[in-house]
Amino acid sequence: MVAVACWLYTVGVTRSRFPKLRNKRICLLIAHPDDEAMFFAPTVLALTEPSLGNHVKILCLSSGDSDGLGETRKKELIKSGLALGLRKEDDVFVVESPEFPDSMTTEWDKAKIATLLSSAFAPNLSKPMKNKSIDAPTATIDVLITFDRSGISSHPNHISLFHGARHFISSLIHNRPGWQCPVDLYTLTSVSVVRKYTSFVDSIMSLVTMAFSKRRAGEHPSPLMFMSGPGDVRIAQKAMTQAHQSQMRWFRWGWIGLSRYMVVNDLKLEEVTGA
Repeated sequence: MVAVACWLYTVGVTRSRFPKLRNKRICLLIAHPDDEAMFFAPTVLALTEPSLGNHVKILCLSSGDSDGLGETRKKELIKSGLALGLRKEDDVFVVESPEFPDSMTTEWDKAKIATLLSSAFAPNLSKPMKNKSIDAPTATIDVLITFDRSGISSHPNHISLFHGARHFISSLIHNRPGWQCPVDLYTLTSVSVVRKYTSFVDSIMSLVTMAFSKRRAGEHPSPLMFMSGPGDVRIAQKAMTQAHQSQMRWFRWGWIGLSRYMVVNDLKLEEVTGA
């Protein structure tokens, strides 16, 4: 009971004292259908809160077709996204390309990921600049969220998204001195194996860690922390068990019951240069 009381306290502190993103166009970049529920559920649930005015979309770079279930998994991703708060089915995009195979052994090319992101969110990037000191970089999103350099589970597809996203951000401000990047890149923090499987107990450790971390406020706050209470955790669990039914193997039941990522997400704002 003490642990539960501490958890509920940390949820209240996080929601009342930590910065929020408001009125932003946000894209969650994932590698496989079910990443949004297994790793980013607290983030999606928090950012889709209607009062914040955000518009959240999900871009998935594979259909997870390694077992021949690609079409099924695309439908499951849409169902899960809506359960987690997305506005409509069209806010979920799935890319099917031989360049991004669902594989535990394949790294995706960061330049190809960046090119895809540019075509989706910064189509003007391909046009020649008239004057680099006058032409401000533009994009159709304000925030991009993905995995960090460790990919949470060390999955090479997850790690590839980190490098591809950074490459995209860098390209937006390349040869544009003096301009601020129009897109903020936030990455989900990987933690030790011990912390990964402590469920809501890790909320206390996360809050303590955040209290001693370097903070940045204003329009581009960092770090961000999203913490779910019991109700939201149940929504996240249902997004896996009821939407992603094709993926519910025994070990995923363990994940949704023990993983801290079903309860807490802490995101870091990446510092990227245009060099």
